[in-house]
Amino acid sequence: MEDIALRRSRMGDWLLNRAVRGERVVRLRFGRLRLVYLLGPEANALVFGNDEWFRTREAFAALEIVDGPTSVVLSDGPEHARRRRLIRPTVAPRRIDGYLETMVEAADEGLAQIRPDRSFDAYSLFRDAIRHSTLRMLFGGAIARNAVELGEMLQPLLDLTEKLPPVLDWHRRVRSRAWRRAEAARTAVDEFVNDQIARERGRVPVPAAPGAEPSSEPQESAESPPESVLPLLVHGRDGTGSGLDDQEVRDQVVTMIAAGYETTSAAMGWIVYLLGAHPHWQRRCRDEIAAVLEGRPPGPGDLDALPLVQAVVTEALRLYPPAIISARHAVQAFSYGGEQVKPGDLVIFSPYVTHRDPNLYDDPSRFDPGRWIETPRRPPEEFLPFGGGKHRCLGNGLAMAELTVMTCRLLARGEFALDRAPARARGFAAMRPDPGVLVRMSGASG
Repeated sequence: MEDIALRRSRMGDWLLNRAVRGERVVRLRFGRLRLVYLLGPEANALVFGNDEWFRTREAFAALEIVDGPTSVVLSDGPEHARRRRLIRPTVAPRRIDGYLETMVEAADEGLAQIRPDRSFDAYSLFRDAIRHSTLRMLFGGAIARNAVELGEMLQPLLDLTEKLPPVLDWHRRVRSRAWRRAEAARTAVDEFVNDQIARERGRVPVPAAPGAEPSSEPQESAESPPESVLPLLVHGRDGTGSGLDDQEVRDQVVTMIAAGYETTSAAMGWIVYLLGAHPHWQRRCRDEIAAVLEGRPPGPGDLDALPLVQAVVTEALRLYPPAIISARHAVQAFSYGGEQVKPGDLVIFSPYVTHRDPNLYDDPSRFDPGRWIETPRRPPEEFLPFGGGKHRCLGNGLAMAELTVMTCRLLARGEFALDRAPARARGFAAMRPDPGVLVRMSGASG
């Protein structure tokens, strides 16, 4: 088996080499766009701790055609805080417990298609499973049949977000074929999602008790399943009585769909690859799952009893974080590493570089889940697969739960081996294994 270090990101390694040489600031220019890469955990801490120095809307402008203008990802200041308050209850721990059965069902439906004598692309399989799971969590089981159709609608939009901002701006200005396809896809997605929102608006929300104070927990619809997210977004009110309008609900829903099955499925692909490349860790995880779950699917309270499986998930996120880079648009001048950053600069920091920094992690290119058993937590500036600060991804707990559940369901079926390793890590918005992860079950059961 080839060394894990060969499965790397070209962009990430270019930055990593600069960081290892001691460079803390790297400057590039694309036309009028000034890029300033700030490298190292100190840079991450600076960005996370000084939110008022930055804006995210300009930094993530490429996502607007997908997520929409009111997405929490594109929000700043008071509106960002308000939207986070209204979204947070949908991914609270007790809600995640209620989603576990949905995750198990989606994983099992996908895994039921595999045969012990045939190879299958685990990345594609889990991408489909996570898409089904995400739609069921959002809308309830009746909508899951639209999962493939909705995925096909979204793909032209997601393809555009992989392009660098200057390239994306060119597509927009010339109205390229890719841009026109994305606009048509946006219209189709909006029709689907807005129809679901309108249906939910027509249902009766559960009334508050007489004389009750406004709650920060969104109300649920009396006619919708309490485990689905959409009623919470449509009928939710924060402590001030504020809720989300239809545009805001649409944008949060599409953000959840896109993030859910792009970044989470990419991470799941790497988990399968890493376990296939390291059968010793695969066997240890299977032993832990057998001892804790005794043949049943994971449910509430089980995930914390699987520290080794969680360590595998965490180590995969260290080696292959969902995004190689993340960014902020500077609105205030400041200095870092002896260099001046000006308003208007696009400030970029890198989870990939941080996670492979030899000053932070021993033998950083080695897959070693044991490091997370010895040191379960790291400071947020040293481990940042979901970003950090006020803009840390709200869905981090949901993603960790889904990755743990999907890993458990795969390993419960038996041992597997890599049939073909991915050629490389591709993409920077969602670093995925290309052209997939081909595996073969060698001891399938059930």
